[in-house]
Amino acid sequence: MDKKPIILTVDDDAQVLNAIDRDLRAEFRQHYRILRAASGEEALETLRELLGREEEVALILADQRMPGLEGVELLAEARSLFPDAKRVLLTAYADTEAAIRAINNARLDHYLMKPWDPPQQLLYPTLHDLLGAWRATHRPRYKGVRLVGFQWSPLSHDLKDFLAGYMVAYQWLDFETNPDAQALLSAKNLAAVDLPVVVLEDGTAMAKPTATEVATRIGLTTQATQELYDVVVIGAGPSGLAAAVYGASEGLKTLIIERQTPGGQAGTSSRIENYLGFPTGLSGAELAHRAWAQAVRLGAEFLAPREVTELCVQDGYKVLTLSDGSTVRTRAVVLTTGVSYRTLDVPGMHHLSGAGVYYGAARTEARSCDEQDVYIVGGGNSAGQAAMYLATYARRVGIVIRGENLAASMSAYLIEQIAHTPNIEILPFTEVAEVCGQDHLEAVVLKSRGELRQVPARALFVFIGAKPSTEWVCQTVLCDAKGFLLTGRDLVTDPRYATAWKHTREPYLLETCVPGVFAAGDSRAGAMARVASAVGEGSMAIKFVHQYLDE
Repeated sequence: MDKKPIILTVDDDAQVLNAIDRDLRAEFRQHYRILRAASGEEALETLRELLGREEEVALILADQRMPGLEGVELLAEARSLFPDAKRVLLTAYADTEAAIRAINNARLDHYLMKPWDPPQQLLYPTLHDLLGAWRATHRPRYKGVRLVGFQWSPLSHDLKDFLAGYMVAYQWLDFETNPDAQALLSAKNLAAVDLPVVVLEDGTAMAKPTATEVATRIGLTTQATQELYDVVVIGAGPSGLAAAVYGASEGLKTLIIERQTPGGQAGTSSRIENYLGFPTGLSGAELAHRAWAQAVRLGAEFLAPREVTELCVQDGYKVLTLSDGSTVRTRAVVLTTGVSYRTLDVPGMHHLSGAGVYYGAARTEARSCDEQDVYIVGGGNSAGQAAMYLATYARRVGIVIRGENLAASMSAYLIEQIAHTPNIEILPFTEVAEVCGQDHLEAVVLKSRGELRQVPARALFVFIGAKPSTEWVCQTVLCDAKGFLLTGRDLVTDPRYATAWKHTREPYLLETCVPGVFAAGDSRAGAMARVASAVGEGSMAIKFVHQYLDE
């Protein structure tokens, strides 16, 4: 339940304080909380506590003649804590001249004379006018998660991507440009060295939190709840989510583990327009979260963000070791670890990664590119979808490709859309030779036909090639020379098959060299890099899991 705004009344005379408190409650308690303080010092302490709890103060009514801190002094100091609150001085007739001067000097909003009887004539009309003016200009505090950080901080970028990946609504506050960010940090007794800071809906502030710490606080499951699962799916891309949906719907005790955010590479796509059943297209994040919600509704358990670092077989069961040292036991495993973009090895890339240089779409940074020049490296569908999305914000989007055109690697519908978008430019026979900047990207050096030229750039988005995310498992299951997982017939034809396969039957179509360990999606050798095929493979894998469990 939202808390009501506060009216604070201050007077050292108990009789007067009781009287004003009584009259304020009689008229305003339906819409405001009435608080009281018996001195200026007590009132300041109360205001500091309210600021720390991020409560809203609408009006402060203080008596002028108080020992210690007088009313005018209190109201002047209160302005630094709650600059939008209306401030009213309660004064006797003898202090009228001082009250009038205070309106100008201390920038008070009004003064009221004692006594104020009847309040219906001498108190309420003035306060109603002041409170009405406060409501008209007051901006209510954002109620959700807030992230305070530096625009060019890789840590801030990672948290933005994490929250967006789980579709957690949040407000971004740039510490260097947003005064609300600095005020919020002060209210939480934090400083710039504590950034990035995540402030939760209940007001709790987390300084430099890890994704796992944030996940725990926003309600994600970070620890397995069962001693043994029928199937564990590793990776929550389209294939992994499909496997989780079909596994859970068919009665298997199913766990899906994701090290980052749902959707994999597809989850970063701003618009997938060739997925069956969605004639107007949908974003990768929307598709991922529909599938995630579907899997959870059907009974799958979702563990994130957690990374699996080792797979071994003990007494026929598969034991998975997580990065925190905990283990998960399961009867079968489906590896849907997907792929990641290859790094661009040019001067400056490592230094500026996360500070203007991004791998993948980085949709959370699109708005910061407003009316700026940005560049995309790569000519695949993901690059094309990112270009279309960024063109909504950026002044100019340059697509850097080594070849002559996009026809060899991009779908025709995207090529046509790009051709009709005036602020997207294709840069053929071109590559990035260097990225430049101190604490963030400022320029990109492009090389075309042997010539170098430096161009200003707000951001660089890299979509070059794909490497399978299988490094941790290649010691356990067979992979090809590029690290893709061998399954089925590809496994049987591999020279290492005879010594690696220890079962009387041949491996199932999506089975690796370890019986009961299956692979699906982009990390599988021979897979087609399309969302629909990944979903199909994930659902097919569950059929083979059933066959394996029935043995």
